Amino acid sequence: MDAKVTVDAGICGFTTIIKAASEDNMNVDLKVVSPCEVIKDLAEKYKEITPINAYQELGPQTESAILKISRLVLVEKGACEACAVPAAVCKAMYIAAGLALPKDVVMEIQ
Repeated sequence: MDAKVTVDAGICGFTTIIKAASEDNMNVDLKVVSPCEVIKDLAEKYKEITPINAYQELGPQTESAILKISRLVLVEKGACEACAVPAAVCKAMYIAAGLALPKDVVMEIQ
């Protein structure tokens, strides 16, 4: 299954496109495109671990490799650790593996 997620990250003004694809509903290839330099760095790090086993990412036994890498890069670059992009990458991966249904996530900040 394929998944495409578009993230408008908020005040930074950057839009990120995440594409996730899996032929076996387990191992997922990721492609992340963004004008944000920090997200570009994350995308390169994600390439190093893909295809990624979505079932291992989902389980509570180990920390998610995607979220671990994201946290390290975001902190190292002095970026917002609450960036929505890493969670969106996880969501795209789960959808591509058939572990989640495609449905918009909405955060309204007032």
